[in-house]
Amino acid sequence: MNVEKVIKALYLAPPTKTIIHLLLVHNKIQDVITSSLKPFDVSIQQFNVLRILRGQKGVPVNMATINDRMVTKMSNTTRLVDKLMAKGMVLRKVCPDNRRKVQITITTLGREKLALMDEVVLSAEKQLLQNLSERDMEQLNNLLDKF
Repeated sequence: MNVEKVIKALYLAPPTKTIIHLLLVHNKIQDVITSSLKPFDVSIQQFNVLRILRGQKGVPVNMATINDRMVTKMSNTTRLVDKLMAKGMVLRKVCPDNRRKVQITITTLGREKLALMDEVVLSAEKQLLQNLSERDMEQLNNLLDKF
């Protein structure tokens, strides 16, 4: 992606070009992943919640744990979980030991749908990264780690 061509600029200083480049790549990734999840009527954030819950292997978690593990930190985790509950993908129960605490788990339907989503997201990731070799990706990750 040529940043100058995309934003129709003659010259950008390297720091500015780098930040704009990262923003444009972020937007491209968001668009492609969002499109791949559209048939499932699930947002990227809801997909992330489902993956977190699957990773728990049946052990319930609370909202704070989900929020801590989210790729995109947000204050509306409760709303995300509510939407997934309405779709039958997660269960929310009051903790028997502490009634102020809520426990969330993924349902069988949630696991089944997530397996299908994994396939389309993996395909989207391959499409996005098709021009990068394994070595390129390692190098890019090393550079991004410096942030």
